[in-house]
Amino acid sequence: MHCLVVDDDAEIRSSLVSYLQGFGWRVSTAADGQAMRRQLAAARFDALVLDLMLPGEDGLALLRWLQTQAEAPPVLMLTARGDTTSRIVGLELGADDYLPKPFEPRELVARLQALVRRATKGSADDARLLRFGRWRLDRLARQLISEDEVGIALSAAEYRLLAAFVQRPGRVLSREQLIELTRAPGVEVNDRSIDLAVSRLRAKLGDTAREPSLIRTLRGEGYLFDAEVSPC
Repeated sequence: MHCLVVDDDAEIRSSLVSYLQGFGWRVSTAADGQAMRRQLAAARFDALVLDLMLPGEDGLALLRWLQTQAEAPPVLMLTARGDTTSRIVGLELGADDYLPKPFEPRELVARLQALVRRATKGSADDARLLRFGRWRLDRLARQLISEDEVGIALSAAEYRLLAAFVQRPGRVLSREQLIELTRAPGVEVNDRSIDLAVSRLRAKLGDTAREPSLIRTLRGEGYLFDAEVSPC
């Protein structure tokens, strides 16, 4: 397994290289966003450790850029302890997990291994492209593709919600079920956030609450994804 560590602290980079290599990982490093892009262009990585506090282009900007890439590896972001806002924004921008500094290196290894297992399972068991209605969903790039081949980016919350729907078409999902299905580490999810995510997702799908064609509201019960879903 090959990991890219992006951190401007040379001591942290060096210690993670030594520690991860002890668990059989190949490790490359980058001190900033420019070096990160060069590494990603030159090799394929199974995971990426990204510090949010970087000089110049910070980790949040790099997460936005990674979401536009077709084959970005799963991201474990490093945050300052107590930096709740950056942590939540990072997860919303597509980070797969987070670890506050200072951290226990063994926990970092365990979290990276879990990320790789999830990514490997998804690629083996699920088609990358799913079709429903006049849309396709690219699960690797996390974007919608229209009939005109126009890509529409999804936020992390929108993607988790749509993933829950396409895996359970024709089933009524209560808000409580959707909270559990879309929960992510460090992200507070409640009825209101589910309703907001549904509203934003409907807007991107060209759906409306008044005349829904895909996401139907069943008063007192929840939401239903009314479409046939198939791999393509």
